Amino acid sequence: MEIAGQKVVIVGFGKTGRALTDFFVRRKAKVTVSEIRKAGELGIDTRRWKKEGVVFETGGHRAPTFLTADLIIPSPGAAALPLLETAAKAGAQVLSEIEVASRFLKGRIVGITGTNGKSTTATLAHKILKEAGFKACLAGNIGTPLISFVDRSRDDHIYVTEISSFQLEHVERFKPDISVLLNISLNHLDWHASFGEYVAAKERIFWAQGCTDVAVLNADDRLVRRLAKEILPKIYLFSHQKEIRWGSFVRDGWIVLRDDVGEERLMRTAEIPLPGLHNQENVMAAAVIGRVLGVPARSMRRSIQGFSGLEHRLEQVLSLRGVDFINDSKATTVDATVKAIQSFKRRIVLILGGRDKGADFGLLRRPVRQSVKAIVLLGEAGPKIAAALRGLVPMVEAATLRQAVGAAYATASRGEIVLLAPACTSFDMFKNFEARGRAFKREVHRLAALLHGGRD
Repeated sequence: MEIAGQKVVIVGFGKTGRALTDFFVRRKAKVTVSEIRKAGELGIDTRRWKKEGVVFETGGHRAPTFLTADLIIPSPGAAALPLLETAAKAGAQVLSEIEVASRFLKGRIVGITGTNGKSTTATLAHKILKEAGFKACLAGNIGTPLISFVDRSRDDHIYVTEISSFQLEHVERFKPDISVLLNISLNHLDWHASFGEYVAAKERIFWAQGCTDVAVLNADDRLVRRLAKEILPKIYLFSHQKEIRWGSFVRDGWIVLRDDVGEERLMRTAEIPLPGLHNQENVMAAAVIGRVLGVPARSMRRSIQGFSGLEHRLEQVLSLRGVDFINDSKATTVDATVKAIQSFKRRIVLILGGRDKGADFGLLRRPVRQSVKAIVLLGEAGPKIAAALRGLVPMVEAATLRQAVGAAYATASRGEIVLLAPACTSFDMFKNFEARGRAFKREVHRLAALLHGGRD
C-alpha cells in the first residue's frame, strides 16, 4: 500500500483520528484533517501536527478536499457522510482505520463485533489470554486504536479488537484470524440507511476469512446462526439453549467446552460474577476464543472468576436503605435494556431515555410488564417511549438526571432496584454514555449524602 506523497484525508480528530494522523505523518503522506467541530472545540493543541505539515479544516467538511483525495479514512465516531460516496466515485479510496492497520500489522487479530456485549467480551478475552501468558493487547473501541500498534507489532502478538459496524463499513481485505459475532438486533438506524445495511456491515467481518481462520457465532441468535452455512472459516458456536458440536454450551448448570480434541467442563454458571444470561453468552464466547488459542480450562476459570465487569455495564453503584442503584448507561439499545431488565429477579424502577437511534421501544412492553414497577423518562426520546409503553406502568418525566434519580428513589421500595438502562444514546444531554453513567453515579452518591445528613 503506497503512502508517501499520497493525499490522505482523516475525518474526525478524536482518539482514532489522532492515531491515524501520527501514522500517516510518519510515512510522509500529505495529511488533511477534516472536522465538523470548530477549532476551539477540539479540546487539544494542534500545533504539533501543524509543524509536521498537517492541514486542519474545521467547522465543516469541504467537498474539494474530499474530491481531490487519494485516500479518505473516516474515524469510527464520524457521522455517515454523502461526501464519502461522492469522493469514492471520483476515484478516492475510502478505508476504515482497522483496514489500514491490518495491512501493516504483525501478529494475529481477534475481531469481536455484535450489537451488544462487545466491550465485555473483548476485555474478558484479553484478560484470559494475558493471564495465560500470551502477548495480548486490547485494541479498538474499548482499548487503543489498532493503528497505534503497527510500529511495535510482532508476530507473536495477539490483538483482541472490539469492532463496530462503522469500522466494518469501509473494509476490503480486513481479515481477523478469529472473528466473533455475538448478536444482531436493531441499532444505529440514525447512521445506517436500513437494518439490512447494518446487518451487512456486521457480516463484513467474515469477508476476507478463509478456511484456515475461525469464526465464533451465537447459535441462539437467528440472524447470526444462519451465517454458519454462508461463510468460509471454521465455525465454533456458543449456546445456552442447546448442545454444540464445536464450541461452548450449558449442561446441568455447567459451561462445557467441546471441540475435536474432546469435551471439558469449564465452570458452573453460578460461579460467573456477572449477572444475566447475556453475560453467560459473553463468557462462553471469550472461553471459545481461549480454547481455540490453547488456554487451559483451569487458567480460564481463574480469569473469569476474577472478572468484575466494566464500568457502566450493570455496575452496582450502592445500596441506599435497601434500594440498589445499578448503572447500565452502556445499554444504548432496546435489546441491551431488555437484557438488563432480565438480569434481575427483583422489581425495577427503570430510567429510560436519551437520543433515539430509530429504535422500536414497543419491544420493551413484555419485560416492562413482567419486571418493572415504574419508569422515569429522560431526554429527547421520552415522548416516543411514553407512547410505546403507555398503559403498562406509572411513568414520570424528569428534566435532569438529578430529578430522575430522586424520582426513581422516591418510587422504589426496600428490596427493589433503580436501574439506569436508557435504551438510547446519551448525546442529547451528555458527551457519551460514560459521561452519563458517571453523572448518574454522582447523583446517587449526592442523594445518599443528603439522606445521611450531608449538605447539598
